[in-house]
Amino acid sequence: MKAAAEVLDLQKKAYKIEADLIGTDEIPPLKETFEQLQNCGETFMGYYIEGVLAGAVSYKKTGKVLDIHRMMVHPDFFRRGIAGKLLAEVERKDCHEIIVSTGAANTPAIKLYEKRGFVRQEDSVVGNGLVIANFKK
Repeated sequence: MKAAAEVLDLQKKAYKIEADLIGTDEIPPLKETFEQLQNCGETFMGYYIEGVLAGAVSYKKTGKVLDIHRMMVHPDFFRRGIAGKLLAEVERKDCHEIIVSTGAANTPAIKLYEKRGFVRQEDSVVGNGLVIANFKK
């Protein structure tokens, strides 16, 4: 319970920054409830600094494909390499392919994925015209 509450708090803070970057707050994690988070079926890994959840990643694995659903870093801990460390842990999982998506206007996330060797696939458009950048490694 405590871990889920920490993740939900982190998620609201991290995705608020992405919402500002991409120009919309119509991001599902910003609207997710505690119960929805607990029942999402994703595997979570957290990164703590002095007892504070500074970052987290979640994924689902189907066969040999690992699909990253969330990558979030608390704004107080930006620019410390936390997302890269979380990605490195995910990349150690037994899989042939890793996929991840982010808002096409989220330049910091795009740079991170490209730096880690992800290749941008065709963008997609969702909801109210929001452009999503899709990556594969």
